[in-house]
Amino acid sequence: MKNKLTGLGIAIVTPFKKDLSVDHESLSKIVNYNIENGTNYIVISGTTGESVTVSKIEKKEIIATIVKANNNRVPLVLGIGGNNTAEIIEEINTTNFKDISAILSVSPAYSKPTQEGIYQHFKAVSSASPVPVILYNVPGRTASNMLTETVIRLATDFENIVAIKEAAGSMFQYFQLIKNKPKDFLVISGDDDLALPVTLAGGAGVISVIGQAFPEKFSKMIHLALEGKAKEAFKLHYQFLDIISLIFAENNPAGIKAVLEKINLCKDVVRLPLVAATDSLKTKIADFVNNF
Repeated sequence: MKNKLTGLGIAIVTPFKKDLSVDHESLSKIVNYNIENGTNYIVISGTTGESVTVSKIEKKEIIATIVKANNNRVPLVLGIGGNNTAEIIEEINTTNFKDISAILSVSPAYSKPTQEGIYQHFKAVSSASPVPVILYNVPGRTASNMLTETVIRLATDFENIVAIKEAAGSMFQYFQLIKNKPKDFLVISGDDDLALPVTLAGGAGVISVIGQAFPEKFSKMIHLALEGKAKEAFKLHYQFLDIISLIFAENNPAGIKAVLEKINLCKDVVRLPLVAATDSLKTKIADFVNNF
């Protein structure tokens, strides 16, 4: 599993048509484009996939489309998380994991549990999951930070908790995790702007938003970092800084969908309460893409 989750993973969008139905044709196109250009694994139904506004039936259909397009070429990671532990366990128990290599499970949002509550939540997830579990810490969305001590405790106590997607935006927290983690536990960057320094510091790569638009160069940057080739990797890193800032300027995934529309992979349609990128942001994104 360690090698499967190393390198460039992408948090794939869910493309929508103008009528807000799922655009399965564009979804297949994005899968193929990424696999053909160096993406190492695909994460389904994460924040970038607008998981909170996708129905249970649609989620199954999205999985089926990605599984078919992937055709066993790269590992698939499925997002199963939330703030109702019992509901998450029920989803795990009723999911077909035949084509799924691991799950990505976000720390509970809104409820603001204590660290012990977070630990007990993931203990339940670990016990139910038939596949490896990647923890996901994103305090900017959950309103609570999963502390390093809690992550290390979970990684030590449960064999199938194999990695964390860390997205607190703190290099110090990344350093703490990398320094104190069990040997085979993976620290994966969830911050596109920090993906390179995290990987150079001993991380396993990134689960990226921008990577799905420019997989060839972003994957090259991450793999240079895994080889310790910092100087070459930073040349690519600086090429991405402006677009990373732009895609998160208003909301995710409106920004990345504007990029994907510009490169003819899907429409820039999002579901409420999100709205499409403003015209001024789209202009800046288009200028970047035209000159990239």
